[in-house]
Amino acid sequence: MSDPAQTATEEHLPAPHPGLSAPEVAERVARGEVNDVPVRSSRSTTEIVRANVLTRFNAIIGVLFLIILVVGPIQDGLFGFVIVANTAIGIIQELRAKKTLDSLAVIGEAKPTVRRDGAPCAIPTGEIVLDDVIELGPGDKCVVDGRVLEADGLEIDESLLTGEADPVLKRTGDPVMSGSFVVAGGGAFTATKVGREAYAAQLAEEASRFTLVHSELRTGISRILKYVTWMMIPTAVGLIISQWIVQDHDWREAVRRMVAGIVPMVPEGLVLLTSVAFAIGVIRLGRKQCLVQELPAIEGLARVDVVCLDKTGTLTEGGMDVSELHLLDGAVGEKTDEAYVRQVLGALGEADPRPNASLQAIIDAYPAPARWRCTESLPFSSARKYSGAALSTPDGESGTWLLGAPDVLLAPEATALAQVEELNARGLRVLLLARAARELDDPRVTDGVRPTGLVVLEQRLRPDAGDTLRYFAEQNVSAKVISGDNAVSVGAVAAKLGLTGAKGPVDARRLPAGREEMGAALDRSAVFGRVTPQQKRDMVGALQARGHTVAMTGDGVNDVLALKDADIGVSMGSGSEATRAVAQIVLLNNSFATLPSVVAEGRRVIGNITRVATLFLTKTVYSVLLAILVVCWQVPYPFLPRHLTLLSTLTIGVPAFFLALAPNKERAKPHFVRRVMRYAIPAGIIAAAATFAAYLLARHHYAGPGALDAETSAATLTLFLISLWVLAIIARPYTWWRIGLVLAMGAGFLVVLVTPWLQHFFALKLVGTTMPWAAVAIAATAAGALELAWRWVDRRFPA
Repeated sequence: MSDPAQTATEEHLPAPHPGLSAPEVAERVARGEVNDVPVRSSRSTTEIVRANVLTRFNAIIGVLFLIILVVGPIQDGLFGFVIVANTAIGIIQELRAKKTLDSLAVIGEAKPTVRRDGAPCAIPTGEIVLDDVIELGPGDKCVVDGRVLEADGLEIDESLLTGEADPVLKRTGDPVMSGSFVVAGGGAFTATKVGREAYAAQLAEEASRFTLVHSELRTGISRILKYVTWMMIPTAVGLIISQWIVQDHDWREAVRRMVAGIVPMVPEGLVLLTSVAFAIGVIRLGRKQCLVQELPAIEGLARVDVVCLDKTGTLTEGGMDVSELHLLDGAVGEKTDEAYVRQVLGALGEADPRPNASLQAIIDAYPAPARWRCTESLPFSSARKYSGAALSTPDGESGTWLLGAPDVLLAPEATALAQVEELNARGLRVLLLARAARELDDPRVTDGVRPTGLVVLEQRLRPDAGDTLRYFAEQNVSAKVISGDNAVSVGAVAAKLGLTGAKGPVDARRLPAGREEMGAALDRSAVFGRVTPQQKRDMVGALQARGHTVAMTGDGVNDVLALKDADIGVSMGSGSEATRAVAQIVLLNNSFATLPSVVAEGRRVIGNITRVATLFLTKTVYSVLLAILVVCWQVPYPFLPRHLTLLSTLTIGVPAFFLALAPNKERAKPHFVRRVMRYAIPAGIIAAAATFAAYLLARHHYAGPGALDAETSAATLTLFLISLWVLAIIARPYTWWRIGLVLAMGAGFLVVLVTPWLQHFFALKLVGTTMPWAAVAIAATAAGALELAWRWVDRRFPA
């Protein structure tokens, strides 16, 4: 026997379109009418290999390596093999990151609901075909172009395409553009353009693409490399003239020493190490079910000093429970008992095919009554903050009912608001059920409503939210709770979680409109209620205008505009498809507690790359200065390529790899280039001056055959000890493994000095005792100068 309520509904509503049949779908697939736009979360394997191999500095090092292969010996070409190994490591790590990202993207990909053979089914976006009937509900993104087939209060936001923030009410026959998303109501549309023909078809791809650009770290490193490139050419010309023509070396020897002067200027490992650090960060976060859609987001979140949190879905879990139902005095009508109100609430719940969390709690608490009919419905909208329906009872009585925010539906002087405030102060969410005197499509439908009852909802707090808020407080990151709910209720929830400033909640309707005034108000308070979607966007902009780096978290369609404008957008995996499309970071496990891991990963990357960049650029500075000093003094260049390869490996390459992946909780600071160069320049000057002084002293000390080899060995010892001291400074604060790392690098150099075949391989042999001890004394003096310079820089140029 059929359900009477269902029968009544079917009499008033046309049968839904059944969609395409299986043969019709197969026919379109055969014709290629499929939505085949590739939505990628990472670069292709070919792009990864090309990006790591075909670099400006690999080209320079490759040419120098080929030159060494011609003039020999092979040990002077070791730097070429190091580049190959480093590049291979970079490719492998990024391929691992790609695998992680691609697997997470598949997990997090939303599947539109398409009608096939009369039944709705969720399919991947790439399987939609021309003429498919696609269902829409709040938060759904329109993935292809189409035309509205069914509409029930359907409102679509096209701001991502047109820049116009106001949602557009869609009726049957109206066009739908890919990239727009539903903010209220529901319906269905027919796909008219799929694949690359769709308007803004690349939007989703661009929004979720894995990138390695637009990062202060990478921009700063690129700027440094540009300056190094400019310095290399004149230095190379000066060295070749100095070593070949002036010193009258054999041309092979002149070329070897010229290459030795040029190779250490290139901080080639720095670019690689940055990519590897980011890639490993992606893998680590991937294990925690965190999808990083844009790689620099790891860095960006580490720089954030204000995080804006949407209460629902972030501090609270998505579900709610009805805890109380209060009938209000003065309710109109003869049937005002609780049983009747429960039936009204049940009918309202049944009238909305896509209920939000609040309405779902009401549906769970109050079953739909038999033989009640809904003749018209108004879906919930975060902008107006209420929903409604025109209902008819089995005995013929009809009425228009609204369900929404009490402070929006009632006049400010209404007596019921006092009771609402009391409930809100306990952290409870309250909805007002009211009877309207006007039709639902009347713009002034809320005027003169007659309150009937208060539905009290209890929100489920996330168990980990309090710990996460405490973490942000400890890290000096200001948390701002921005919600569409009542300010007092939001403040009570935030207070339960221990948020500082939660006791002074602000009603956003009273915030000043001016950006500067709004920014000042936002800095003063921590909790804001009754915030509209446009206001969320304005609040993010106001905070940014005051110099803040802002992260925005959210899961609802009302968060999309703010997520898009924030420096870093963070979406919950269970959130709407629109929020996931515009967010840089998606928490697939829906756990707000994952955010500290992302912040920590970003700080690890930035802090450690800043550390190791100082090592690489100190080498660049002393290499340039040594080359200039050699040309000015008209002496042979003191090193062969093998010497500097050994020094770079022991004092930069190996330790930098470990330091770049170590834990680091230091807060990220801006001005990367300035912060690195303020240490690298004085350290490089001291290293170059001390090494060249030891070299000149050795030239006066040694004479006869083999003198140049002895001079080179003394200079190499001096430079190694100074570089090791720079490493010891960079490795602070010390832990057992950092001390072990520095000692291991020193032991490695000692092994070379005492092993005969390694002495021969690297052309290193200390002659006598006077000059080697003099080299140690010079290095010790330079180490003292480095300590003084480090302290002076901290005082004179604070970070």
